Amino acid sequence: MTWGDARHAEASMTAKRRGLAEQRAARGYSQEEFAALLGVATSTVVRWEGGHSTPRPYQRPKIAKLLGVTAADLDGFLVAVTTVTPQDIPIPASLGDPDDMRRRDLLGLLAATGALITLPEPLASASARQESATVFETGEAMIEHLWQVYGLTDDKSTVYPVIRHQLALLAKSLVEVRSEIDRKRLLMQVGNLYQLAGELFFDARDDALSAHCYTLAANAAKEARMYDLWACAMTRHAYVELYADRAASAAPLLSAASNIARRGDSALSTRYWVSAVQAEVHAALGDVDACSRALDTAEEVHTLDGQLHHGGWLRFDGSRLCEERGACYVTLGRPDLAEEALASALAQELSPRRRGAVLADLATLGAHRGDIDQLVHYADQALTVAGQTHSGYVGAKLHGLRSRLAGLPADTRISELHEKIAALPSAA
Repeated sequence: MTWGDARHAEASMTAKRRGLAEQRAARGYSQEEFAALLGVATSTVVRWEGGHSTPRPYQRPKIAKLLGVTAADLDGFLVAVTTVTPQDIPIPASLGDPDDMRRRDLLGLLAATGALITLPEPLASASARQESATVFETGEAMIEHLWQVYGLTDDKSTVYPVIRHQLALLAKSLVEVRSEIDRKRLLMQVGNLYQLAGELFFDARDDALSAHCYTLAANAAKEARMYDLWACAMTRHAYVELYADRAASAAPLLSAASNIARRGDSALSTRYWVSAVQAEVHAALGDVDACSRALDTAEEVHTLDGQLHHGGWLRFDGSRLCEERGACYVTLGRPDLAEEALASALAQELSPRRRGAVLADLATLGAHRGDIDQLVHYADQALTVAGQTHSGYVGAKLHGLRSRLAGLPADTRISELHEKIAALPSAA
């Protein structure tokens, strides 16, 4: 396929998929509303309409019904994707999207690192041993420092270049490692640093890339038999599913994480963090009793003494339970219980991202009650935080709020708020 042929095919595909978007808009659905009705992430609808993926066969009857078209009509909207894929189109380097190139670069590194952690122990040269020793001496301290910088930085994406450099050093060292003890130390660093990379891309709402990072982190921790590290990677992966509106997929991940955490260090807070996230999943599934039990279990973290976390891949100490409890009650539609918890959370000293999430939840409470003053007050503050931090996590909460605006009384403040949220970057 020549470049001209590819561009022609791409134009045809875009035209076809534009019809899908136009039909969805003609039926009065935003991308977020359409995704909610189908039980998928908004980013999935974006990819369908952009021609980058295709609905599964079991999803098509419901899509056709919502769009008011026949199955054959829907096939007509989608058929072009089978004739050309992104891999078929040779994009010159000068025309490549820097973010997309960075993404492909990290995917390649993920694949290489994933292969290396399962290889048998190789023999290293004398020079390689010296370089490997240097990584051992500096790697752990560097990763700990990166977690601290990540936590203090408003715009998380600025940390990426350093993380990427350190990941490449770890991959190189895995090739050169010469003993099982050294290999275990490197695997621990891989499991640690890829969780941080996953956090970065989760905040950017690149669900696929964050899930890849967490999967690799879990595999590395498993190889090293570091059970707490492994359980934390699984828990972070569950968050990806939860915030992509796939709570049912998150539940088995957390069940596995809970079992793994029981084999870990009982002095650490790992198992209590798993319970806190399980509470959010139970809330998303509408199970009030299971949610309450999980929250009560998470509260038991306060019975631990000593160093129960280390500020890196495990940071849970119970200080976030007010906001997590409030978020659960918002999801369950219990404003009477949610407001007290969220108000207590807001009174604490919070990072900008955490504060933005609490503000978005308080705005959602206002929408639930039909209290436009409360809704606009908190939503405007959350929008300010989202603009300052570029946090996809806060943005995702605000995009979720939009679906609650439709049923409110006509008010210029509501329409203005809808437009402000719509102007936020969409999920990746």
